[in-house]
Amino acid sequence: MPANASSPASAAAPSPIHAVVADDFAAVNRTIMAQLSSRIPLVETIGQYIIASGGKRLRPLLVLLAARALGYQGDRHVTLATLIEFMHTSTLLHDDVVDESHLRRGKATANDAWGNAPSVLVGDFLYSRSFQMMVEVGSMRIMDVLSAATCTIAEGEVQQLTNVGNPDTDEAAYFETIQGKTAMLFEAASHSGAILAEATPEQEAALQYYGRYLGLAFQLIDDLLDYQGDADAMGKNVGDDLAEGKPTLPLIQAMATGTPEQAALIRQAIRQGGLEHLDEVLEIVHATGALAYTRARAEEMADLALAQLEALPASPFRDSMADLARLAVDRQA
Repeated sequence: MPANASSPASAAAPSPIHAVVADDFAAVNRTIMAQLSSRIPLVETIGQYIIASGGKRLRPLLVLLAARALGYQGDRHVTLATLIEFMHTSTLLHDDVVDESHLRRGKATANDAWGNAPSVLVGDFLYSRSFQMMVEVGSMRIMDVLSAATCTIAEGEVQQLTNVGNPDTDEAAYFETIQGKTAMLFEAASHSGAILAEATPEQEAALQYYGRYLGLAFQLIDDLLDYQGDADAMGKNVGDDLAEGKPTLPLIQAMATGTPEQAALIRQAIRQGGLEHLDEVLEIVHATGALAYTRARAEEMADLALAQLEALPASPFRDSMADLARLAVDRQA
């Protein structure tokens, strides 16, 4: 394992937003370690490395908060939260191979350290292990939600790939893509937590949509930060999306509202990828108000997420879910 890696158990140090489920979160960390066990050492090595690479573990946190907000008193939510994290981690391994990424959260990607083939195969292992754990949870409805989510996520990733280098991607297509590739797993996490807690139909729908809107808000801010974030805080370089030719909302809005010359330059930058036009693009997305527009859409999604929480009884768990929606738009990384 590279020298800068930490153990999975210490990778996601609890923050104030985790405090109300601190014991559950610790149990998830222990379960992650146990479920990474494999007779093939490289599987464990890569699995531990990617899981230890940082991040807030928001998707498993959503499972824990959703279940506890509805009074769940069992322990299957720990298994459910862990398998959601494995699903997420497997997508990271595959995404970094597809995107040919070399850096994630300030560390070398698994594909950079071990190569593409091992990264893809360990991603497959984590997906497979997550389905084993779904069986342990023992709910056909949850299995239905999560298996459908895996298909939607894969479609979202393929749709993003087909959008690369395409400056004609519009805002509707962009939102369809991020709903699939990002928001779907947030939605599945909160939705499955509600099902596990035997929510009322109204509460189940509210938590499903809470996760969807929260995921959209997070992705919108991610795409915003690619043009105005701090590289050290993000653990990746500013302009990475442009380098890959991804037509995200800041670029889509800048083309829609800028001058014909500005739109033409961005179209060229998207088509060819790379960072040759980064400085000009950064100037345009600021000058056209495209970044402010992207933030406004993120705040709109966060407000919609907050509105869903009215269906839940008052509790510290609901308060943490509200804080999470605010964090989605206030963060800098």
